[in-house]
Amino acid sequence: MKTVIIETDKIYVPSKTRKGLDVARVDALAEDILENGQKSPIQVRIGQDRYVLIEGLHRLEAVKALGEKSIDAVIVQARRH
Repeated sequence: MKTVIIETDKIYVPSKTRKGLDVARVDALAEDILENGQKSPIQVRIGQDRYVLIEGLHRLEAVKALGEKSIDAVIVQARRH
């Protein structure tokens, strides 16, 4: 799979996925990303005029918390939830 760089504001997070957000985990991950960089890409699928997050909510939120405007991602073929 090829990693691409996607603008964070073009990624839609389904409400079902957002319910699992742990703020403490986001903070810890943001610190780790700041020190070591993003270790693994998030997974998204192509939706209508946007990307839909499949996996990597905490990484996405951590990158946003750091003020980054883009994130490494892998585009996967996935069925809609």
